Amino acid sequence: MEPITWLIHKYVMHGFLWVLHKDHHDHSHEGKFEKNDYFFFIFSIPAILLFYYGSLKDFNYLFFIGLGITLYGIAYFFVHDIFIHQRIKVFRDTQSPYFLAIRRAHKQHHKHIQKEEGECFGFLFVPIKYFKIYFKN
Repeated sequence: MEPITWLIHKYVMHGFLWVLHKDHHDHSHEGKFEKNDYFFFIFSIPAILLFYYGSLKDFNYLFFIGLGITLYGIAYFFVHDIFIHQRIKVFRDTQSPYFLAIRRAHKQHHKHIQKEEGECFGFLFVPIKYFKIYFKN
């Protein structure tokens, strides 16, 4: 899922659907929800369809692709929304080099408030330079 996520983030969210993702970068939204939150629904549609068609006959591979998308979405919610953006105030004081590297890379991504010139479009795998900061021997 990570390469697909990278492509979708760079070319869809920072491309033709920037209108939904923009408020996530410039914080122009009011309240707890952003237009960016619509992606939860947009990305759930293929998973639901895959669950449905994959369960019609002996739970074929389509079902398990839908399951993979769903599990990745759950991971995204916990890591991105809860851990990185602190929508629920937990896991603030982690000392995990892995999670600190992910948080740092995401901050680099948000340094750019326009859709162009972005970096770090990945989610669970980020450039090695961010890991080197925290994995010191």
